[in-house]
Amino acid sequence: MKKLSLRNVLLIGVTLFSMFFGSGNLIFPPFIGYQAGSASVFAFLGFALSAVALPVLGVAAVAKCGGLDHLCQQVHPKFSLIFSIIIYLCIGPMLAIPRTASTSYSMFAFLTDRLGTGRLLGVPLQMAASVVFSLIFFAAAGIVAKKPERLKDILGKRMTPVLLALIFVMFAAGLAHMELPVLQTAAPYAVHPFLKGFTEGYQTMDTMAAVVFGIVIAINIRALGITDSNEIALETIKGGVIAGIFLGTVYGMLTFLGAKSGSLTAGAQNGTEILSTLCREFFGNAGPALLALIFFIACFNVCVGLICSCSKFFAEKFPVLGFDHWRWILTGWSFFLSILGLNTIIAISSPVLSLIYPVTIAIIAMNLLPFDVLKRPAVQRAAVLLALSAGVLSL
Repeated sequence: MKKLSLRNVLLIGVTLFSMFFGSGNLIFPPFIGYQAGSASVFAFLGFALSAVALPVLGVAAVAKCGGLDHLCQQVHPKFSLIFSIIIYLCIGPMLAIPRTASTSYSMFAFLTDRLGTGRLLGVPLQMAASVVFSLIFFAAAGIVAKKPERLKDILGKRMTPVLLALIFVMFAAGLAHMELPVLQTAAPYAVHPFLKGFTEGYQTMDTMAAVVFGIVIAINIRALGITDSNEIALETIKGGVIAGIFLGTVYGMLTFLGAKSGSLTAGAQNGTEILSTLCREFFGNAGPALLALIFFIACFNVCVGLICSCSKFFAEKFPVLGFDHWRWILTGWSFFLSILGLNTIIAISSPVLSLIYPVTIAIIAMNLLPFDVLKRPAVQRAAVLLALSAGVLSL
């Protein structure tokens, strides 16, 4: 039976990492380190559990079951379809995809701020620039997403190595400033830093992304000559582990930078402000451009991966429209939502994630734990109801 070479397994893992690692993955770790301060190690471990371990387990669960719809089939067939649609909408055109363009655009403020309060034909130049940026961003993403089987070449071989190199350069600059002190723990992390870090990992959406990316990863593995379904599942799991290693390493770097940034970023409201301040401190006037490039590559990679995954899903479930039709429908809708702005998208996403994440975790756990009793429909339904109740109580 044919197996992937170590080089190709690594390529699949890097490709999967690129699909995971977007705007939230850049923003949240440094802010956790900044707020957690001296408790940043415990906060990071909690964050790593929900933003690294759970996504890897999600990849394994989906690979084992053969798809998201099979993952929750035992709960109820109708629930399986409805829940799958909700997951794909949340991780796709309703929340995550629009956020990629909005976040990427926000990092070019060092250029767009020069537009000031000027107007063109009565339209604020700032708004016009945002719309043009999003239009170009999504048009390019939609074009790249045309061939899902080539993501390993475009994202894995070309764009992600550049992204990793830029992040390492930023981290190396942070090591050169080791004299920066670590401030005391802020209120949100003072009592339960591990638990707070764990819940912050929800914002990356990676556990939900894990259950939708499998379809595209499987396509790329088939393009490498693997046809046996069991072998595809095994290679997908291997790729998930490698992606998890990359995620954990990069998260550790970013959390470290946030923990060491306190004396420079007093009053920071989010991870974007922290990274912007640090890059300007480390690299001078070139800092904002470096950070903007990091965000652009990360956001573009995730956008392409999500468009591919969601389009394949909806084309399979609603074949009245083909993959290319769904690709442009989802791309166009995401462009429209991105115009609302990053703050609006994040405000919408928080309560939705609080409801859906516990259910997703419960379903993954029941499909991975080696206990036959957990496979019974009654048990799975009860677990889903309990998880949903926990989500409601967390609002």
